[in-house]
Amino acid sequence: MFENLNDKLESAFKNLKGEGKLTELNIAQSIKEIRRALVGADVNYKIAKEFTDKIKDRALGTSNVLKSVKPGELMVKIVMDELTDLMGGDTEGISIKGNPGVVLIAGLQGSGKTTFTGKLSKYLKEKRGRKPLVIACDVYRPAAIDQLTVVAEQAGVGVFKEPENKNPVSIAQNGIAFAKANGYDVVIVDTAGRLAVDEAMMKEIAEIRDGINPTETLFVVDSMTGQDAVNTAKAFNETIDFDGVVLTKLDGDTRGGAALTVKYTVGKPIKFISTGEKLDEMDVFHPDRMAQRILGMGDIVTFVEKAQDQFDEKEAKRIEKKIKKNKFDFNDFLGQMAQIKKMGDMKSLMKMIPGMNKITKNLDIDDSAFTKVESIIHSMTPDERGKPELLNMSRKRRIAKGCGRNIHEINMFIKQFDQMRKMMHMMSKGNNMEKFAQQMQNMGGPKL
Repeated sequence: MFENLNDKLESAFKNLKGEGKLTELNIAQSIKEIRRALVGADVNYKIAKEFTDKIKDRALGTSNVLKSVKPGELMVKIVMDELTDLMGGDTEGISIKGNPGVVLIAGLQGSGKTTFTGKLSKYLKEKRGRKPLVIACDVYRPAAIDQLTVVAEQAGVGVFKEPENKNPVSIAQNGIAFAKANGYDVVIVDTAGRLAVDEAMMKEIAEIRDGINPTETLFVVDSMTGQDAVNTAKAFNETIDFDGVVLTKLDGDTRGGAALTVKYTVGKPIKFISTGEKLDEMDVFHPDRMAQRILGMGDIVTFVEKAQDQFDEKEAKRIEKKIKKNKFDFNDFLGQMAQIKKMGDMKSLMKMIPGMNKITKNLDIDDSAFTKVESIIHSMTPDERGKPELLNMSRKRRIAKGCGRNIHEINMFIKQFDQMRKMMHMMSKGNNMEKFAQQMQNMGGPKL
């Protein structure tokens, strides 16, 4: 996400390394590089120039005031503030009023509307305590109704569909009536898309909007289409005056032009971002956090939030007791891995940790490591998983055959598991950090 932009911005800041203070000359050099970086990220030149002019004015205004701050750090701070402002400044949540609240989803075909409908329903159910009903109003695309049905089942929410009805306005109205009669407090209306903006599409989405009077209208757009995404958003907004934007496929967008400029161009906030096909791969959009990620500073707040979503207080207390008794076993380890996997893919998670962006950039990190470890543990008997000390050479050979690994890999995994268990036990007993550091040095660092 935004890797190219991040690299070019870092290059711009390097111009200030070793400089004693900000001057008109070194500010001008950095501004030139920042503008090039933005244009390379598919940001409209006019917007890029206006943005960098603001940075230049702020930098010149503070160059003689904050003399204790290094020039590079000061420029990063200014750019981060301006990026945050460019992307909307404040976090905008979804507004759902009425009973049921009505959310209308619009966008082009292939933008990810149906998948997002499922994600939003899951979010509203699990994070907001609502009872959602999704309504299938795409009467054109083959299998659209089936796709929404599958997504709704995965999200654990209700779905309203009328396969024989070809009038999307009627379907939406009937769905809302059904929701009222059956205790659903929010409906999400999934509409049809086209391959491009056309008069018929705009007329239909406007008719649906007028027919159901939604309390929230969200425009879903593929961020990888760059400025085309911004232009499409502008066209839709002129027709239906939507309330917010949803950027999908952000995990594949290395440029970032749409995320940076859609708020500036359309005047409507980005409310959600989507980064994959799984229903939990969606986040509320926070401009300040995104600015930090663009600048390679991580996003520790989102990381912690994802961890908290998977946190089970009762389970944590049980694990803590086992660690203190040095009884942490392979079953416990499997459970902890399952919680980590629910947070998302490892490389994306690590990039949220400050300082890890550069370390992980060229590393081939994926979730296959989990599969390897799981196959080893699942090849153990229940007794072996609960009592790691039972694993003698004969048992290890049997496990190796069972999971298709060699004996060296089995020995390495068990050794690392034992080192990790000792390390956690040491920390739980409150041993000083000097001893802990020594243990880490002796281990050479865990590589599970």
